[in-house]
Amino acid sequence: MNVDLVLFKKNGSRKTFALQNNITVMGRRHDCDLCIPLKAVSRRHCQLYSNDDKLRIRDLGSRNGTYLNGKRVDDAMIKAGDYLKVGPLTFLLRIDNEPQQIVPPGARAPKAAAKKEPVAEMKPNADLDAFPEFDDSDSLPFDLDEV
Repeated sequence: MNVDLVLFKKNGSRKTFALQNNITVMGRRHDCDLCIPLKAVSRRHCQLYSNDDKLRIRDLGSRNGTYLNGKRVDDAMIKAGDYLKVGPLTFLLRIDNEPQQIVPPGARAPKAAAKKEPVAEMKPNADLDAFPEFDDSDSLPFDLDEV
């Protein structure tokens, strides 16, 4: 099972992260599998894990919560096409390249086939390299109130 998270940025662009392991921890700490260096994200925010070809998400006691399709969840099964919100960031979950059309939450799917984009390779302990537009300061490329 190939699992990707597609990050939607405020400027309309997106970035795809391929998950390499059966367990992926997302959070602000540098030792997380997918490090999101934003203060609105807990140090160890949530975990995606596969079990018998099924994918689940578990909140790890985050302060701001983990949201699946707009609903706060503690532990839930997730499927291709679901939207995951961690802090101010929204991701689309793709499994084995489904859904083929990548549409931001709340937008209508375009009629033409979506253009394929390169997939960023997930590095162990991915850090600020995964989010080059972010740094450890409070100056973010978007307003947290708008996300």
